[in-house]
Amino acid sequence: MKNSKKPLRIDIVSDVVCPWCVVGYKQLAQALEQTDTPYEIHWHPFELNSNMPSTGQNMREHITEKYGSSKEESDASRARITDSGAEVGFEFNFNDELRMHNTFNLHQLLYWAGQQGQKPMHDLKQALFAAHFTNGRNLSDKTVLADIAAEVGLDRSEALAVLEDQRFAKEVRAEERHWQQQGIQSVPAIIFNERYLVSGAQGVDNYVGILEQLATMQE
Repeated sequence: MKNSKKPLRIDIVSDVVCPWCVVGYKQLAQALEQTDTPYEIHWHPFELNSNMPSTGQNMREHITEKYGSSKEESDASRARITDSGAEVGFEFNFNDELRMHNTFNLHQLLYWAGQQGQKPMHDLKQALFAAHFTNGRNLSDKTVLADIAAEVGLDRSEALAVLEDQRFAKEVRAEERHWQQQGIQSVPAIIFNERYLVSGAQGVDNYVGILEQLATMQE
């Protein structure tokens, strides 16, 4: 029976503005459903661009500066990401107005949500993914972040206060350092049962294989 098994602990280190973090999670979620695996997910912060100004930057400009990608290479990458998202039911809407954001405030908001339980944090994480990649909302705007928090049932005024007073800044920095010290340098990084690290978006079938192997090891 599903509930007779000990839940698989899954720690996911990721950033909200990382497209492969969305795809990787959605692939894993489908694999968990296909294998009827009981699980508990714990989200952890990682900043792809910790030096990004608070106002953010045009995404195409950012990718060109960071990776030296041409427009053609950027377009090909966006098409590949969009197709991968569609395969797992996530909609990417790339356009020339899309911006890359500094995500430190987002991680503080997620940390605050996590104080209220794993489900509020998980729901907020999914809402932030959609807000950025599907709906192109301005995640550099604290009022927008507070709105998104309210949309998943969190207290809007408290969310705004958390962002204004930066009350969880030290905790988020400490957690970011912890995962860096564990050798995490790219995301998504998915750790199963605090022992087995899988990096990147592996595909549904590969995740199914990983989960099946883990299940035999737990028997």
